[in-house]
Amino acid sequence: MAREYLRQMLTPSVRAAQQTYYDRSYPDQGPEPVKESLGPNELAFLAERDSFYMATVTEDGWPYLQHRGGPKGFLVANSATELLFADYGGNRQLISVGSVQQEPRISLFLMDYPNRTRLKILGTCEVLDAREHLELVAKSAPPGGHSAAPERIFRIQVHATDWNCPKFITERYTRVEVARLMKPLQERIEELEAQLGPTKTD
Repeated sequence: MAREYLRQMLTPSVRAAQQTYYDRSYPDQGPEPVKESLGPNELAFLAERDSFYMATVTEDGWPYLQHRGGPKGFLVANSATELLFADYGGNRQLISVGSVQQEPRISLFLMDYPNRTRLKILGTCEVLDAREHLELVAKSAPPGGHSAAPERIFRIQVHATDWNCPKFITERYTRVEVARLMKPLQERIEELEAQLGPTKTD
């Protein structure tokens, strides 16, 4: 799945850097785009994510990185080549929204910290007015609903994906994940306390 990702990323300047530092560069991925889609592994991974990082580029050329979070599955695979997520009112800066109007290319970075896994996605994005696309509002509704109505829908056409090296990913756990891991220990403690019976205190 990484062939198209590398074809897009390995620009002449990147290859020159590889040659400078390692005396070699990655193999040529060919001049023609390779059609890629989300496979079973990517779709399963997306369904379990409750956050991701999203990079866009302003019309002045500055990169902008934003964190997006929600319930698991809020980034919806509408098909094997299309992703959706609902956008709600926030600080009203709308930097990502405005940027993709001029430059639709977008990059997503999805992390699974406990399993030290990450997925990178390249795509093109359009932002749609939720009031004019009720069918997409329904499709992108997060699991469990949301207290507010979406203002916009981000629709992303997937161009390429790549699973990245886990070597330096630090394991981190959410409160829910810690509670799940601790549950057997807590149950064992309760079992042992019950076996001991009431204890006398001074």
